[in-house]
Amino acid sequence: MAQLNFDANTVDPNVGFDPIPAGKYNAVIVDSEMKATKTGDGKYLELTFEVFDGEFKGRKVWSRLNINNQNEKAQKIAQAELRHICEAVNVMVIQETSQLHNRPLEITVKCKERKDTSEITNEVRVYAPKDAATNPAAPAKQKSDPAPWGRK
Repeated sequence: MAQLNFDANTVDPNVGFDPIPAGKYNAVIVDSEMKATKTGDGKYLELTFEVFDGEFKGRKVWSRLNINNQNEKAQKIAQAELRHICEAVNVMVIQETSQLHNRPLEITVKCKERKDTSEITNEVRVYAPKDAATNPAAPAKQKSDPAPWGRK
């Protein structure tokens, strides 16, 4: 037997792992991590977005950006996507991904079928600025350099 001292009344129930419906959501990046690709010859940036209002408040969706990839086209797509994220949160030059965390933005989420399992999953397709006038908790805008991270 194990001693726990746990009160279930103080814990929110699990919100589940089913995909959220396609649509636009106000979110913040709450985590970011560089990971090795399956083949081990590249790296991708995994960003965790958390919806901060509405019916799906607290739900998370992920984006994976092929920042370092043998396929130059995949790498350029990832860099362009990262630029859109930077523009949406108004941080155009970053030294570390934590600079993107906890800054409100609007994400457009799509639902798609995974080829390997046929399960429906979420995919973030569009990143847009969240209007600071409708979100008084939004952080102050940061001065930015017009040259985005990753552009050659």
